[in-house]
Amino acid sequence: MVTLGLVVAQFNASVTEPMAAAARSAAADADAEVAELVEVPGAYDSPLAADRLARRDDIDAVAVLGAIVTGDTDHDRVIADATAAALTRVSLDRDTPVTFGVSGPGMSGAEARERVEKGAEAVNAAVEMVRTLP
Repeated sequence: MVTLGLVVAQFNASVTEPMAAAARSAAADADAEVAELVEVPGAYDSPLAADRLARRDDIDAVAVLGAIVTGDTDHDRVIADATAAALTRVSLDRDTPVTFGVSGPGMSGAEARERVEKGAEAVNAAVEMVRTLP
């Protein structure tokens, strides 16, 4: 059985809570277990939590969930780029799959709510990576 860590951003909770529910359902369907769920303030805060989970011997992969919506500036793109780069570093540094189930940037809250399946996609990718890698 694949054992997962799940990091969920609480900013835009109307999106991330359904994403987390979809992630848990996908884990059950894939015969995987969510051993630990860590809630963080926002997507930008997720790399540290992902790193802590990826260090654990009992965690095979980490799925990160968040929603980054657009505003009046390019702040959403800056946050998304920094978060994606940091999570990639965690995955490579820890030799542990860390998947990016973050919707955005460049979308409204309504558009983000239409993409709650990103939670399931992140879990499915994490499970597939564990089962694929030697």
